[in-house]
Amino acid sequence: MSTPPSSENSTPRPRAVVGAMPRYVPGARGAVDAAPPIKLSSNEVPFGPLPSVAEAIARAAGAVNRYPDAASVELHARLAAHVGLSEANVATGGGSVAVLAHVLQAYCDAGDQAVYAWRSFEAYPIIAAISGVESVQVPNAANGRHDLVAMAAAVTERTKVVILCSPNNPTGPSILHDEFEAFMAAVPRRVLVVLDEAYVEFVRNPETVNGPRALDRHPNLILVRTFSKAYGLAGLRIGYAVGPEDLIAPVRACVTTFSVSSIAQIAAVASLDATDELLERVAQVVAERDRVVPAVRELGFEVPDADGNFLWLPVGDDAVPLAQALGAREPSVLVRPFAGDGVRVTIGTVAENDAMLGGLSAFRERK
Repeated sequence: MSTPPSSENSTPRPRAVVGAMPRYVPGARGAVDAAPPIKLSSNEVPFGPLPSVAEAIARAAGAVNRYPDAASVELHARLAAHVGLSEANVATGGGSVAVLAHVLQAYCDAGDQAVYAWRSFEAYPIIAAISGVESVQVPNAANGRHDLVAMAAAVTERTKVVILCSPNNPTGPSILHDEFEAFMAAVPRRVLVVLDEAYVEFVRNPETVNGPRALDRHPNLILVRTFSKAYGLAGLRIGYAVGPEDLIAPVRACVTTFSVSSIAQIAAVASLDATDELLERVAQVVAERDRVVPAVRELGFEVPDADGNFLWLPVGDDAVPLAQALGAREPSVLVRPFAGDGVRVTIGTVAENDAMLGGLSAFRERK
């Protein structure tokens, strides 16, 4: 009979939750040796940084031998002015995913619960698992919207945080003011509600909940936003949280020191200086979205309300075959499939979107 190895001789083992948690799947990028594909898989904006922002980035590159401002003082001041609050109401981090992780670190102990819709942003179950938090996933309604009544009903004594995504990634609809207020009235004040507004700049529905205004009414609410989407700084990783000072201070305490680089801070400030110009680009994306969504529906695809810079095709088992068909075309169009569920398509340039529409049409004809 063999003797089991002693613990002293075994190799280090990770936490069990790390082996069991889902892995984040980034948007496809295409083969290295192939012609550049049309990349509509990662919800990036199709434009490079504005010239003024690119110049600021280039200037900042000369000082990367120095540590960044750990407190992001200038950026906090600018963000506070941007949302109409004080600097103590803002926390920054290395992208909105990192900020959300810091929120869970600040408010959840191992075994606590976080409630969120599903399908929603696929990083939610990952950051919950890393924090030792139990995920409570509430299915979306058939139209891709959060089922806020069911989400409120899912709150238990163990629930510490509820995450709402507006517009919801990947299904598209934003959360409306009235349904949000009804939800907040139904949720105990001890529960922290996080409103993830990563795509808020693309929203044009006047009935969508206004996060900064909602802060005045709800002392248990935090907003999370990003510079990765509308501001086109996805490669620099910078996001931020906004909320009451007493809720934000614990989040700040959890932010990894120096995690927001000096280049990211300077680029974000330069982007805020150029907000009007950047929002003109956002308007171009919105105009394309408003052209593309009806065209996709005319091809016979169901598309929920699209309030972000993407649209959702709930094609079920056709998700992977559709993505493969688009990727095999010339030019190759990369989209984001969720097996057995649907396909998310980012809004690109006119030419990119036309190529995507041609691929959808060809796929539909073969079906």
